[in-house]
Amino acid sequence: MTDKNSFAAALKTVRKARGLSQEAFSDVSSRTYMSSLERSLKSPTLSKVAELCEVMDVHPLTLLTLAYAGGSTRKTDQLLEQVRKELEAVLNQEHAVP
Repeated sequence: MTDKNSFAAALKTVRKARGLSQEAFSDVSSRTYMSSLERSLKSPTLSKVAELCEVMDVHPLTLLTLAYAGGSTRKTDQLLEQVRKELEAVLNQEHAVP
C-alpha cells in the first residue's frame, strides 16, 4: 500500500516534471490548496485528481501509479501487471454472471 505522503510526492514530481508552478492550477484550485496537497495536509477527491491531471496532461492512473510504486521501474511493472490481472478477473467475472 501507500501512505499519504506518497501521493503528495507523486503530485509534486509530476508537476515539476511538466514544468508547472502551483499557480498553473489556478483554474482548478488555489495555490494554497496545491501546497496543502503537496505537503500531505489535505487529500483530494477523485474528481479533483482528474482535474489536476488534466492540467498536467497525464492520466490519473499515471499519478496514482507513481504514488503507489514510487520511482521504481520494477515496482511500476509489478503494479501494472497486478492491476491488469485484477481487471481481467473482474471483467471476466462480470460477464460470467447470468
